Amino acid sequence: METREKHIIDATNRPMGRVATEIAMLLRGKNKPTFQPHLDEGGFVIVNNVSKIKITGRKLKQKLYSHHTGYAKGFRQISLADLLVKKPQEPLKKAVMGMLPKNKLRDQMIKRLKINLNQ
Repeated sequence: METREKHIIDATNRPMGRVATEIAMLLRGKNKPTFQPHLDEGGFVIVNNVSKIKITGRKLKQKLYSHHTGYAKGFRQISLADLLVKKPQEPLKKAVMGMLPKNKLRDQMIKRLKINLNQ
């Protein structure tokens, strides 16, 4: 078993989607010549300056994140602007989660993602 690589990404003035695709590729290990979709061969990813990430268009007001609590009338929505105030690292993490495979490997991969707000 080879050791996992450590990748450092600076998110200053970069669009959130572009940063998220780069992170997802590194977490999966698609940058390696030995990539196999059913194996988790990716490395660790550290993202710095997430508070300075660029949000393009009208996403701050129009983009909504939804979830259901499981209780009656438990449907909740929060806009991207409000989520950035409450938890600034969460939109990037959700974007990366959506780009990873929806199986048991996703939980292992997302644990290797570390997000720093300022550095």
